[in-house]
Amino acid sequence: MDEFDYVVAGGGSAGCVIASRLSEDPAVSVCLLEAGGEGRNLLIRAPIGFVAGMPHGINSWNYQTVPQAGFANGRRGFQPRGKALGGSSTINAMIYAHGHPSDFDHWRDLGNPGWGFDDVLPYFTKSENNAIHRDSKYHGTSGPLQVTNLRSPSPLNEVFLKACQSQGIPFNTDYNGAQHFGCYHVQVTQRDGERHSVAAAFIHPILDRPNLEVRTKAHITGLTFDGRRATGVSYTQGRQTRTVRARREVIMAAGAFGTPQILMASGVGPGAHLQQLGIAPVLDSPGVGQNLQDHISALLIYQARTNKDTIGISPVGVARMAKAMWQWKRHRTGLITSCVAESGAYYRTGPDVEVADMEMELIVGIGDDHGRKPPIGHGYSAHLLLARPRSQGEVRLKSPDTHVDPLIDPKYFSDPYDMPTLVKGTQVALDVMNDPAFDAYCGDMLIHYDRNDPAQIEETLRAHADTEYHPCGTAKMGPDSDPMAVVDKDLKVRGIEGLRIADASIMPTVPSNNIHAPVLMIAEKCADLIKQG
Repeated sequence: MDEFDYVVAGGGSAGCVIASRLSEDPAVSVCLLEAGGEGRNLLIRAPIGFVAGMPHGINSWNYQTVPQAGFANGRRGFQPRGKALGGSSTINAMIYAHGHPSDFDHWRDLGNPGWGFDDVLPYFTKSENNAIHRDSKYHGTSGPLQVTNLRSPSPLNEVFLKACQSQGIPFNTDYNGAQHFGCYHVQVTQRDGERHSVAAAFIHPILDRPNLEVRTKAHITGLTFDGRRATGVSYTQGRQTRTVRARREVIMAAGAFGTPQILMASGVGPGAHLQQLGIAPVLDSPGVGQNLQDHISALLIYQARTNKDTIGISPVGVARMAKAMWQWKRHRTGLITSCVAESGAYYRTGPDVEVADMEMELIVGIGDDHGRKPPIGHGYSAHLLLARPRSQGEVRLKSPDTHVDPLIDPKYFSDPYDMPTLVKGTQVALDVMNDPAFDAYCGDMLIHYDRNDPAQIEETLRAHADTEYHPCGTAKMGPDSDPMAVVDKDLKVRGIEGLRIADASIMPTVPSNNIHAPVLMIAEKCADLIKQG
């Protein structure tokens, strides 16, 4: 069958949710297209498996940025994105975080009614089955996606939480509840000691639905149009080129890089750019590929004085991992269930800051260069992300062929707000990580920061800072008055009939934390908007 009511282009987190929700109606037919595999392999199911897979392009697109003017020597950044059913939920650290209510109230105030926090909270809770917080308006308890606490966290987390509290960051039992600020144990998308990807939650259990067809290894090459109406999606599968038609709508859900790439390759985007590549414009839409935002992240790495409570490559570490594999196979507990980033904190760079402008995550190992450098020895790290960066970049085509990686330019540190704020955030984090609570563990820093020298901190950030894996905004939602808005409040692409976008690309501004949960919210809301007509 090559004609369906709805075709969902991209089987990542958003696409899985949309295909699942639309196919709940047996009178509706849905086709879901995904370039990767089924999302069931061991490196996905074993929570810690992403540490081995993601850095090396297993289950992921291993994108790089163009040379960054804000980085030392114009180095390139790393931009991995999930390539399997479930998308980046198959390679992420599984952290589940809504965001601060003001993030979504800001979307509403930008001219997007229906997207304030009170409006979108029901869509967060709709997806969620929270195993810990069962009696809270901020959590769902009957959704497909399991959210819980880690089964076997490292004792090092308690040291980190004690250090945070010593430095004035209070403990928060639920950062997805009424209070966002504070230090916490992470909430993760795991079920029974396994990663609970969005595919595992929303798609794998319903593959026998007769009105849902899932096609994997289907690399999308473009959209088809009848005038300015989207009629289908073209893709390659093996050596074959195919087209699947949509009677009602095409829903783009290929992510912050894939969605603008496919749109532009299909003739929807900045007209001059498309013409330079020999692409006949279907619609001159200047905002496609613009407004790229991402959390820039600093990295503090410490050698440990002991091999206890951390992950590392050493004789003891290898023996511990071998034992952990047996433990996980038998009981689904132990080290293999780690998400690596096991605790964290939302904190402020100064007393005059009203809402936390930084996030810090404790990594229970040496996390240098996205794990692409083997963690020889034992240590621990902290990822510090700038919660509300103001730098904006872009995605452009290198080639009309979507098999060729797009040109990704986040333009890190191009806005004058970002660097000074991250420097201040690094200073606060250094105070936490050097607190006496860490005395039994703290060895030498592998990347040196001088706490009292902002210029040295800036130089080090330019040499080592990189993504926290949260790109968004490249097909942003906005009102008619915004010429750069690609979709309206109903996620319909302006100027094109029968086409919506529902993924991180529609975010007008990046939320102040990990974006996985907001992506699920967007997908849930999109499915409802489609059902409402």
